[in-house]
Amino acid sequence: MKISEEEVRHVAKLSKLEFNSEDTAAFATTLSKIVDMVELLEEVDTTGVPVTTTMADRKTVIREDVAEKGTDRELLFKNVPEKENNFIKVPAILDDGGDA
Repeated sequence: MKISEEEVRHVAKLSKLEFNSEDTAAFATTLSKIVDMVELLEEVDTTGVPVTTTMADRKTVIREDVAEKGTDRELLFKNVPEKENNFIKVPAILDDGGDA
């Protein structure tokens, strides 16, 4: 399955990423190769092979739910560059909505 450069540009736009035309072409080629490899796996006969959900035997360990004293807020905010009303301020990553 070929991934087009237009599809790469569309997903990049949705992800708020920008690539030059050379990188866009490289991503399209690489993603096409990845999809082709996954499609090859569909040809493998897995009849009689049990479904694998995990590679390790896991046992759920339930601990008692006990309230513990939290870390001092001043210590937590010691290296925070910018804060407001006990929240850490970070740069906005979403615009006001729009057609994105």
